[in-house]
Amino acid sequence: MALANTGAALQHLTPRPVKGLFADNYLSVSDMDFTQQFLPEVYEKEVERYGKRTVGGFLRMVGAEMPMASDRIVWSEQGRLHIAHDGVDSNSGGTTIEINGLGATDQSLMGAGQTLVISNGTVTAKARITDLGTFTAETSAGAKNGKLIVNIKVYGESGAALPTALRNKSAGELNIFVFGSEYAKGSGDVGNSFDASFTTFENKPIILRDKYNVNGSDVAQIGWVEVTTEAGTGGYLWYLKSEHEARLRFEDYLEMSMVETEKAVGAIAAGVTGSEGMFEAIESRGLVYNATDFGGANGLGQFDEILAELDKQGAIEENMMFLDRATSLGMDNMLAAQNSYGAGGTSYGVFDNSEDMALNLGFSGFRRGSYDFYKTDWKYLNDSTTRGSIGDIEGVMVPAGTSTVYDEQLGTNISRPFLHIRYRANEAEDRRMKSWITGSVGGNFTSANDEMNVHFLSERTLCVQAANNFVLLK
Repeated sequence: MALANTGAALQHLTPRPVKGLFADNYLSVSDMDFTQQFLPEVYEKEVERYGKRTVGGFLRMVGAEMPMASDRIVWSEQGRLHIAHDGVDSNSGGTTIEINGLGATDQSLMGAGQTLVISNGTVTAKARITDLGTFTAETSAGAKNGKLIVNIKVYGESGAALPTALRNKSAGELNIFVFGSEYAKGSGDVGNSFDASFTTFENKPIILRDKYNVNGSDVAQIGWVEVTTEAGTGGYLWYLKSEHEARLRFEDYLEMSMVETEKAVGAIAAGVTGSEGMFEAIESRGLVYNATDFGGANGLGQFDEILAELDKQGAIEENMMFLDRATSLGMDNMLAAQNSYGAGGTSYGVFDNSEDMALNLGFSGFRRGSYDFYKTDWKYLNDSTTRGSIGDIEGVMVPAGTSTVYDEQLGTNISRPFLHIRYRANEAEDRRMKSWITGSVGGNFTSANDEMNVHFLSERTLCVQAANNFVLLK
């Protein structure tokens, strides 16, 4: 058997020329712990108690990755086709309206002869613009606080003035939109000319870096426990597991950064400016729905509120929902409640169930109105080491489709997913996911240090196009 001692514990032993027990020539229990003299009973396989620990895969499901050569990406998105304004005031006489919140060129969208619908949500009137009054410009470029006075004549009202319920409104209570125009016979008016409106957006890539370090002695160390990784690699070398987990962690960071990153407003560090991630893009340009409880009594009504807003935005027919556990179960309950023959009953067939099989109340897809929805759990929102530890975001709804954009490299219009990643690359350098080894271990004599360094690097950014069709559930 193998003896575990330091040598010092045996210094009191005195050798004798004959066999026999003396007070100073035998080993006592206090000299040595005999319970530690054998190899322990070892389970060679490492227990995978957390299952699949990586949280990546979301962007691979809904997007694409494409190269870019510049350090900035710019795209444009079409504007609204029709002309509408909210926050409109009116005078006490009901003959003029004041349009607020205008930019430097917005007043050019209104003109004499246009016919309007004017409403406070309850009372509605139809009017014609006779001429434009005073335009008060923005206080500063981009402030969007200009004002335009519009003189009108109202159809269907004696005196051609607004009905009493629509007069003297100064708190922006009125909404208007243009529905056409009307001109007299032989009129010299030739209508109004409007340039197509669009909005330009831009984003920039960020550089992500990480590394794994191990000294030369540990590279040669063999362990008792066989380690495994999510990718199926295994062995008795701990440094191989640590290196592989560093790679998996970095690959997760590539996706998590595209979801979480924000543009810097203040000074962070020289050359560090941030980038617009998915959450920031949706919160600034998309739809945010708060206090969701789809499993409650008004669950379907809440969901229909989202549908009503989608109708206003773009009506992308197919949408994918990535949800945390509570919201996913709440939506299952909402859908299950719609398929019941009374209290406690379940309709066979609708669930694709029979009375001889286990009841399946997990829904992966459904149709409501003119929209199709596909639902799945998002591990990133459930994992206790990521968003699952916070719980402030319950899910995200992503349009499943493509948008047509002009590609400057190809010189043509191409279709791309609404959500996609651009990474820096050209013929000489590909920075999508770089990995290299430095040090003096394993034949990599790049330094005098007795160590091995595995480096990881990527340079990328996220494009969230048509963010007005995305919904963030909070």
